[in-house]
Amino acid sequence: MTLADAGLRPRGARRSLPPPASEPPAERARAPGHARVVVALIGLGALIAVAALASLALGSVRIPLAEVAAVLTGGEASREAWSTIVMDVRLPRTITAALAGAGLGVAGLGLQTLFRNPLAEPFVLGISAGASLGVAVVVLAVGTVGSTTLVAGLSALGSMGVASAAALGAGLVTALVLAVSRRVSSPATLLIIGLMVGYAVNALVTLLLQAGLGELSRVRAYIQWGFGSFDGTTWSQLQVLVPLVLVGLAVTWALTKALNALLLGDRYAASMGLAVRRTRTAIIGTSAVLAGAITAFCGPIAFIGIATPHLARGLLRTSDHRVLVPATALGGAVVGLGAGLVAGLPGSEQTLPLNAVTSLLGAPIVIMVLLRLRRSGQAVAA
Repeated sequence: MTLADAGLRPRGARRSLPPPASEPPAERARAPGHARVVVALIGLGALIAVAALASLALGSVRIPLAEVAAVLTGGEASREAWSTIVMDVRLPRTITAALAGAGLGVAGLGLQTLFRNPLAEPFVLGISAGASLGVAVVVLAVGTVGSTTLVAGLSALGSMGVASAAALGAGLVTALVLAVSRRVSSPATLLIIGLMVGYAVNALVTLLLQAGLGELSRVRAYIQWGFGSFDGTTWSQLQVLVPLVLVGLAVTWALTKALNALLLGDRYAASMGLAVRRTRTAIIGTSAVLAGAITAFCGPIAFIGIATPHLARGLLRTSDHRVLVPATALGGAVVGLGAGLVAGLPGSEQTLPLNAVTSLLGAPIVIMVLLRLRRSGQAVAA
């Protein structure tokens, strides 16, 4: 990537500074053409619209698109039950799926840039586990459960408390992994450390469950919540989830110049006038808010954070975050909606665990990334 592509200029230095030797060739790619970006973003927006309509129309009960359109435009469906299903069940679920996919994708993109690791994401690095611990402490100890959904029955204030606890747990784990990353150079070693941190945090959650904190219904709800799901989110909970995710996306968009600079290495970014420590803190905080809020209401969701940034890079063939951030957000929304639709098993009364669907999607992409890194000569082994 050139300095012009990164949107940066050297500060007070006449001689040019060479890019670091560790910079992979893919990260020096030029920004894609304007037409390619426009076509890609419009195409992703169209896919979101199609997936959202499918999510509203399909399920255990199939509702005609004309009836869905009538309900969304303020009218009434020919059957009263259909209006209730669309407005109270499927529309909140669709909004949740789109926001969760976009948020996890952008969080994964920021973490991959921060750690300079193509396999970094909230779930793999144990960040989602930290969010899960925060949720467990609040809900199992002092929360109330009114159904099989872990946060059902919570008011907007209660939902904010759960989301805050999840973000705090996610932030603490992210800070820990970042501190460790400064002492290791192998991407595989960092991933293994993240996995071990995740296992340790999950062990703490297991001890909470075993200790009998909370009623049996809460324990059962927590186990079910751990499978991941976009179902059960209410409009009052969306009043908390929507602003948190939108703020996280907006802050990441504001950090695009800084993210581009980090691709060139910390010392080189500092020479461009970037406050590296402050930027790291902002990325950690934003990733923690996104991962924490989404985990609180949807459970720990795997692989969307890994897969979506790579899909966006492959589509645009660039590492310029000025186009990658919106493309990843839109692509994540498509992936979230698609995964939620598949997990819902349209036409059936049964549903699949969301993490089973996202793992089937994400695992092949991780394998392809590892094979590509091996072919390009980058180290992938500890």
